[in-house]
Amino acid sequence: MVKSNIAQNRLDWVDAAKGLSIILVVMMYAAYSVGEDTGSITILHWFIGFATPFRMPEFFLISGLFLARVIDRPWLHFADRRVVHYFYFYALWAVIHILFKTLVATGDPLGALNLAVISLVQPYGVLWFIYILAIVSAASKLMHSLKIPHWAGFAMAAALQIAPIHTGAYAIDQFAEYFVYFYAGYAFAPRIFSLVEHAVKTPPYSLAILGSWAIINFCLVFSSGYEITTTHMNMGLAGLPVLHLALAITGAMALCVSAALLTKLPIMNWLSWMGSKSLVIYLSFALPMSTVRVVLIKLGIINNADILSLIVFALAMIAPLILYALIQKTGFGKFLIERPQWAHLPGAPGSKTHTPNALGVPAE
Repeated sequence: MVKSNIAQNRLDWVDAAKGLSIILVVMMYAAYSVGEDTGSITILHWFIGFATPFRMPEFFLISGLFLARVIDRPWLHFADRRVVHYFYFYALWAVIHILFKTLVATGDPLGALNLAVISLVQPYGVLWFIYILAIVSAASKLMHSLKIPHWAGFAMAAALQIAPIHTGAYAIDQFAEYFVYFYAGYAFAPRIFSLVEHAVKTPPYSLAILGSWAIINFCLVFSSGYEITTTHMNMGLAGLPVLHLALAITGAMALCVSAALLTKLPIMNWLSWMGSKSLVIYLSFALPMSTVRVVLIKLGIINNADILSLIVFALAMIAPLILYALIQKTGFGKFLIERPQWAHLPGAPGSKTHTPNALGVPAE
């Protein structure tokens, strides 16, 4: 029973961390899209600016935490659970996004077809994260198969992040930028769990450390040379090679500890629940976000960009959860958030019994 409780507590804080991450991701897209359309810098830009070093690194780190459970399994089983799984959701939702944003919105079937073909090799829009998750999972399995020590694997991944790799191929560039965080989550999972568990046992000390981290992160991000634009954040010293990597990992751990502390508050149970639905939110938030933003701007009833961005952000978070509730209540459309049997690799063991976890990762 003790082991079961520990496992459940770990799952709670991991889900809460994903909840914090998905909030930051949706907030970023809401802020930048409203900023682009209105030419304004809103309060959300400042929140996103602070989170720039660790926003996506934390998502990758969390996604790698439980990879050790399946890394030793045969390639067929692993590929079904950790590669095909992600590519199924990516392909499905890329088609949905392209149909709505290109075919329906502009009436351009050839343009939609062209985008669909390009999306096979060039990750489409906000769905790039799902696409890259499949690639970093396969890369981690390959390194494990080659018996590369964790320290060497991390060093190689860190070198990719530090190096100025800008090939123009989005999949390659994003892999180079974020693989190190996914691999760190996998390779150092026991130490990460241990650190978080220790932090939860000493809340005053942990809060003091978090406060110090927040001050340092703020000062480095908004140091000399920083620039907030309507669609991008240029960090100050925090953007320097090596320091950027260090701040990303430190920030990711800070978010994990924050999530674990928040799970101790009964009023924050919603955060873990929402984090467990991060797949639904990530895959579908862009469509209602774009729709609400365009409609509100055309109506011209909200002239304050701060209020507009907050409304767009809130509705982009809520709409996917409404979709989830409708699917659960009616049973219709489950293929949108759960991989159906036909989408498994033939002969993959256990494929009939798995259930999806947060971000669509199957329970192992």
